[in-house]
Amino acid sequence: MGWLFYTDGRVKTYADEKAEIVRLCSSHGDRRKTELVKACKVGSTWYAAARVTNLDGTPVEDATYVTDADGSITFGAVFLTRYDDGCWGYKDMEERAGPNESRAPLGLIELLSDLKDPDSYAQDWRQRCRDWAAIPDYEEGDKIRLATPVTLTDGSTCQIVTATHYRRGRQKRRCYRIEETGGLVRLSRASLAGSELLSSAKSEASPVLAEFLAGQDP
Repeated sequence: MGWLFYTDGRVKTYADEKAEIVRLCSSHGDRRKTELVKACKVGSTWYAAARVTNLDGTPVEDATYVTDADGSITFGAVFLTRYDDGCWGYKDMEERAGPNESRAPLGLIELLSDLKDPDSYAQDWRQRCRDWAAIPDYEEGDKIRLATPVTLTDGSTCQIVTATHYRRGRQKRRCYRIEETGGLVRLSRASLAGSELLSSAKSEASPVLAEFLAGQDP
């Protein structure tokens, strides 16, 4: 399905967007109903969990999802959104289509019904969401080894960096100091996937904490 834009100006705010996501995830037919369970916006993308139940109380049978104990199934959906000349538009995809956008919070993923096929597009999408959520939020002074070297614009690479920041006006922006050169670089969150904490600024500042962390090593 392509993009659908509203030209009547009905969607202008975050609240308007959420209300529209609720409407799009809700339906009531002769045999079944679908209702929104949870919706989260990450960047310009909405992630939704929607529950399907049979009106007569019988379990929902589906080729993709394992029926939950209450007889329902809950699936994931992704809504790409953007504004064009003031008009809000969206493009929706179910998780079984394997959407590229995969930053749904774990709290939403945990609401979804189990999948029958462990190798399905939906399973892959859910794992990518989990992988994204597992990327650490490093703190100032943490030394990190990236999973793979990052190539910089000048052709050089870096792999060991220390979390720091720089200021632009009143804004404090995260960057990383390169171990080999001392230069600063901005890194995307995706480039931190699979990275390893080499030393923690917190543990170095606290001998007690450092001793405790050392005792956790296998």
